[in-house]
Amino acid sequence: MSKIKQAIKQRILVLDGAMGTMLQRYKFSEEDFRGERFKDFPHSLKGNNDLLSLTQPEAVKEVHRLYFQAGADIVETNTFSGTTIGMADYHLEEYVYELNYQSAKIAREVADESTDKPRFVAGSIGPTNRTASMSPDVNDPGFRAVTFDDLRIAYKQQVEALIDGGCDLLLVETIF
Repeated sequence: MSKIKQAIKQRILVLDGAMGTMLQRYKFSEEDFRGERFKDFPHSLKGNNDLLSLTQPEAVKEVHRLYFQAGADIVETNTFSGTTIGMADYHLEEYVYELNYQSAKIAREVADESTDKPRFVAGSIGPTNRTASMSPDVNDPGFRAVTFDDLRIAYKQQVEALIDGGCDLLLVETIF
């Protein structure tokens, strides 16, 4: 039996809080979001919190540590918008697998630092910025900005990277 199944049978497990809110406290600039790796990237990256797993991994680790110190048993990966659909706004689709993998790996490293009790990692899967259930064009109610297959492919890629990176479970949140 997996460690998380054993822990759930013994006690209620506490999930962390909002990653994005915690990261906003750092007041990262455009240059911080870019880091050295994306220094010359031709598009704005400010506001792409998921990218911070690649450019500011120590800040992401610190947030995970703070949640564990506060009593969380499970931390979520920094991947709420980590699909090709979400990253298209930043022109970063080609980095989606790496972004999710690294985010899961970071959370796993911090979870494994714990010696007092088992800690777990939930792969955060959030909504995309496009909906398959409504038209973005009031003049064309049948139009969809994304197809079911687009979503399936995007989420499959994200899930594979999260699992490969070491997640114990997947947390599907705020998807409509």
